[in-house]
This record gives sequence, C-alpha cells and structure tokens, in this order.
Amino acid sequence: MRVLLLGSGGREHALALGLAADPNVEQLIAAPGNPGIATVADLRDIDPADAQAVVALAVEIAADLVVIGPEAPLVAGVADAVRAKGIPVFGPSAEAAQLEGSKAFAKEIMTAAQVPTARAYACTTPEEVAAALDDFGAPYVVKNDGLAAGKGVVVTDDRAAAERHAAECGRVVIEEYLAGPEVSLFVVTDGQSAVPLLPAQDFKRVGDGDTGPNTGGMGAYAPLPWTPPGLVAQVMTEVVHPTLAEMRRRGTPFAGLLYVGLAITADGPKVIEFNARFGDPETQVVLALLETPLAGLLRAAATGTLAVHPPLRWSAGAAVTVVVASANYPATPRTGDEITGAEVPGIIHAGTRETDDGRLVSAGGRVLCATATGADLNAAREAAYALVDGVTLDGSHHRRDIALAAAEGRITLP
Repeated sequence: MRVLLLGSGGREHALALGLAADPNVEQLIAAPGNPGIATVADLRDIDPADAQAVVALAVEIAADLVVIGPEAPLVAGVADAVRAKGIPVFGPSAEAAQLEGSKAFAKEIMTAAQVPTARAYACTTPEEVAAALDDFGAPYVVKNDGLAAGKGVVVTDDRAAAERHAAECGRVVIEEYLAGPEVSLFVVTDGQSAVPLLPAQDFKRVGDGDTGPNTGGMGAYAPLPWTPPGLVAQVMTEVVHPTLAEMRRRGTPFAGLLYVGLAITADGPKVIEFNARFGDPETQVVLALLETPLAGLLRAAATGTLAVHPPLRWSAGAAVTVVVASANYPATPRTGDEITGAEVPGIIHAGTRETDDGRLVSAGGRVLCATATGADLNAAREAAYALVDGVTLDGSHHRRDIALAAAEGRITLP
C-alpha cells in the first residue's frame, strides 16, 4: 500500500510512525512533513491545504490511501478533491468538517441529534455577548466560531477578559460551563459504522495545576483508570451514532476521525466540542498503545468497509506524552533555538526544522513530544520525563504534572 500523509506536526509524526509500522505499507510519503517524519517517510514540499497540489501528488505516486492530519485542509475541501479522483482518503468532506470549522454549526447538529451538551448562544454583537454572559455567569466560556488551532477558547472568571476575547473573534459561541474532568474520545468512522479508540485526557493549560492560558495541549495520557464503567458505550449510543445519523440525514455523511471532547458532569457525559481529525497530543498516546495495523484501519474507513474490519487490539499498560514548548509559548514563540537529544525513540517532532548545515532547531510553539509507554501510568510517566530530561532546548518549558493526578488516584467524578 502506498500512503500519502498530509501535515507537519506532532500528530502527523505519530501517525507516520503508526503507518510506517503497518506491514502492508510499502511506501509512505508525507507532505510537507518534518525532520522526525523524514526518518520513516519520503517528504514532499507542498502545502497540504492546496487541493490541486495534493491531488497531483496523490496521482503521481499512485496513492492507495491519503491521510489528512490537520483541520485546515479538511475545511478547505482537500478530501473532496482527492475523492473526486477516485483515491481513498481518510478525512471528512468540507461540509462534514464544519463540525469543527464552525462551533455554531456543531451546536446546531448536536441540538438536532439530541446530543447532551452545554446550553449555548451564537453571538456577533457586544449586546448579544453581554446577554449571554449575564445568563450563564462565571466561569465564562467563550469560543471562536471558526478554526483557531486549539487556542480559540477562553474559560475565565474575568468578565472583561471574556468580553475582550469575544470582541477579538467577531463571531463566537458562548456557553455554560461544564464542571467535571475532561475526556477525549477518537472515533474512526466510514459514515455508517463507527469504532472507538481508547479514551485519553489532554492538558490545555500551560502551567502545572492547570494554571495559565490555554495552549494547543501540553501533554496527554491513556488509558483513563478513573472513567465510569460503560462510558465509551454510552457516548457511542448517546453522542456518536445520533450525530452520524444527523449528518447522513442532511446529505453530508461524516467519514474520517470524529473527535469527541467530553466533560464528565454530575449529569453524565456532555459534549464540549467536536473536531474533524485526530487530536494533538492525544494521538501520540492513543497510537502508542494501538496494536492493530493503522493503515488498514484508516483505509477501511476510507473505503466504507469498517463494518467488516477485525476488532481493535491494544497493548496492556499506559502511555504518557509530555510536550516540550519553546520560550514564550503560548504567546508568540521564540524559534531557531538549537535542539539536542531529539534523535532517540519516543521523541516526536511537533515544531522542528533542519538548518542548511544540518542542525535541528525549533520552528514552532510546541516543539517536541516525549512519548513513552509503561506497565502503568507511574512507569509511563517516569519513562516520558526521562526522555524530556535528555533533550536540550534553550528557554524551553514543560509541565511536570502530566498524568500525575490520575496516577495517584486523585481524580474524582462529580
């Protein structure tokens, strides 16, 4: 199988490792990729959101499968262009990707499908924003309606900060705050059948103890020993299948990866958000535990044959990933700093590049993801932080408490 992978971040490096390990993959091409991905794939320098360039490359290499990593190409319709050439592609159509592309659209779908979620208002004027904030009270949850690379959400007790974020975004969704621990559930679907992966939890705040501003994610772990029995089955019944049915009813079936972001509230699981692709950095830990060949699973979703795909197999134990971020992240990150110690197994590249003289330097906010497995969360944490300690990047920072509360049994349900 010849596979074309689109994207250049940590999620795509994790996907590349999974795809390259599938014995049925004879050639893996990534566009544009990164220095880490280059160790397992041939790189091509094209813009993954350029549909014409992607189609031309897929045809040139006679791709048997195209895997779209980031959200921007999906919303731009790259999957539609590839499908139009008769090439199997893992990723939803532009219309279906609006589940992530528009928070207001996602809420509309959830309402129609009777999916449990927070009450919300779509707002475009200061008056509408004020009324919504008055209704819900603090803590205020204000979401950019469009794509914001995981950083478009502000959760704050500061009314002025909430209003400021709304003004900066223009069109926002303001919703009630959902109290309870959060869960990320990835679901592979061909539009009809759906297969859940292991639930994971990520850490959005930049600082230990969930302090500081939101980021794209500072770490993650799986599995979740504290989740209620039957959680995944309940979410599939109450959220995933009704959502997929509503998308089919509208003539825009969703095929690809449905990311369900949940809060486990006193009233049960409720949806915080949908995404239309694998989450980052949760992908790093979920795929680290997946034993089922990845390319075969994704191709089954891309070809409508998921119903006959064998049940998934998982490794025992746990996985933890810790993000090493550049100086000043999540504000404008400092880039160009030299990195050493990143060539060992388990270091996933998220924002790196190679200089003309062969040095590895930082090229983004989230630079590396130290990913390790172990017999339990404590062992996986120890191994992941050992990887972090082996990396040198001037000015970098990372959280020290990824998966700590879960490992110590300190997560309680409402």
